[in-house]
Amino acid sequence: MNLNATLFVQFVVFFVLVFVTMKFVWPPVMKALDERAERIANGLAAADRGKAEMAAAEKRIAADLAATRDESAKRIADAEKRASAIIEEAKQQATVEAARIVEGAKADAEQQVTRAREELRAQVAALAVKGAEQILKREVNASAHADLLSQLATEL
Repeated sequence: MNLNATLFVQFVVFFVLVFVTMKFVWPPVMKALDERAERIANGLAAADRGKAEMAAAEKRIAADLAATRDESAKRIADAEKRASAIIEEAKQQATVEAARIVEGAKADAEQQVTRAREELRAQVAALAVKGAEQILKREVNASAHADLLSQLATEL
C-alpha cells in the first residue's frame, strides 16, 4: 500500500465526514443551541421584568399602606371628635334635665310650703276660735264668722 494513497483517502474521508457533519449534523445542533440561548435570554428578561414588577408592587403596597394608615388615623380622629361631641351634648342635656328637676323640686317645695302655711293658718284660726270660745265661755259659730276667720287667716 502506498502511503500517499492512504493519506489521500484519509483526507477524502475526513473531508466527506466534515462535509456530512456540516451539512446534516451541525445545523440541528446550532439550531438547538440558538433556541436554548433564546430561551435563556427570554428567561432572564422575564426575571428582570418580574423584579421590576415586584419593585413596583412593593411601592404600590407601601403607598396603599400609607394611605390606609392616614385614612385610619383620620377615622380615629373623626370618631374621637364625634365622641367628644356626643359627650358634650349629653352634658348639656344632663344640665338641662338637672335644671328642670331643680325647678320642679322648687315648685313642689313651694307648693308644700304654701299648703303648710294654709294648714297652719287653718290651725291657728281654729285655735283662735277655741281661745275666743274659752274666753267668751260660749260657742262661737264658725260659719257665721267665716269672713272674720278668713280675714284673720290672711293676717297671719
